[in-house]
Amino acid sequence: MSLCRTLLFRRIFCSVWRPAGLSIAILAAMLTAQAQAQGKLEARYDVTLAGILVGTGAWAVDILENQYSAAASGGATGLLKALAHGTGTGSSQGRIVNGALIPASYTATISSSRKSETIRMSLASGNVKGFVIKPSPPVDPKRIPVTDAHKRGVSDPMSATLLLVPDAAELLGRDACHSSTGIFDGRMRYDLRLEFKRMDTVKSGKGYQGPVVVCAIYFSPIAGYVPDRYAIKYLASQRDMEVWLAPIAGTRVLVPYRLTIPTPLGTGKLEATEFNTTATPEQTPVKTR
Repeated sequence: MSLCRTLLFRRIFCSVWRPAGLSIAILAAMLTAQAQAQGKLEARYDVTLAGILVGTGAWAVDILENQYSAAASGGATGLLKALAHGTGTGSSQGRIVNGALIPASYTATISSSRKSETIRMSLASGNVKGFVIKPSPPVDPKRIPVTDAHKRGVSDPMSATLLLVPDAAELLGRDACHSSTGIFDGRMRYDLRLEFKRMDTVKSGKGYQGPVVVCAIYFSPIAGYVPDRYAIKYLASQRDMEVWLAPIAGTRVLVPYRLTIPTPLGTGKLEATEFNTTATPEQTPVKTR
C-alpha cells in the first residue's frame, strides 16, 4: 500500500504531496515467533505535516491465541478538510501458525468528494489468491507489471504493521528491528527493511508510557510503479524515515507508536495520542462431566 493509499495518510497527507510508494505498513515484517498470550490495542493517532495537524485516525488490534485482526479508520481535519475532504477505513484478518502471522484477508476503502475506491484481497500461506479494485484503475503503460511471482511470499499492508518478535530475541531491543518483508497492496509490490537505530521512551496522553524501539525504514520498489516518478525515487533514496515500535501487553507483538517520513514540504508524522493496550487472559475450557 502506497503512502497515498495508507488509511491515515491518504486524502490527508497525500492531498498535499502525492508520493506513491510507502505505507504505514512499511512499518514491520512478518517474523517467526511463538505467540506468548493474548492482548488488545485501542489507539488514536494525529497526522501532521511540517507541524500542522492534517488528519486523525483510530486503530484497533486484537491478538488471540491462534488468530489476529486489525482495523483502522481516518480522515482529514483542520484546514486540509476544507481543501480536500477524505476518509478511509480498512481491516485485515489472519491466523497465527507456528509463531508466524499468516494474513487471510485485507480490505480498504478510501472516499473523497470526487470518488470512492475499494480494494479487497485474499491470501493463503503468504501468497495472494485474489484481489480486486473497484472501480478498476486506468492502465498506465509506463507502470512495471506485477507478475504472479511478485504476489508470492508477501503480506498485506495492514498485517505488515504487526511485528511479531521471536522468543529468542529481546522484545524491545535491536533484534526486533532486524527484519525485511515483501508487501503487495493491490497495485504495488515493494520490499521494506528495518534496521535498529536506538531505544527511546514515550508518554501518550492516555495509555502507554515506557520504552520503544526505534527502527530505520528502507523502501525498495519492485513492481507496479512508474520508475520515472519523482516520489518513488525520493522515497527509495531516503535514509531518515523512522518507526517507533511499542508492545501490545501480554504478547510479543510490537506496533507503530510513531512514524516519521521526510517530504519536500516538511516532515510527515503519524503519532499516537492515545495508546491503550491490555493483556487478555486465556479462556479456560469449562469441564463437563
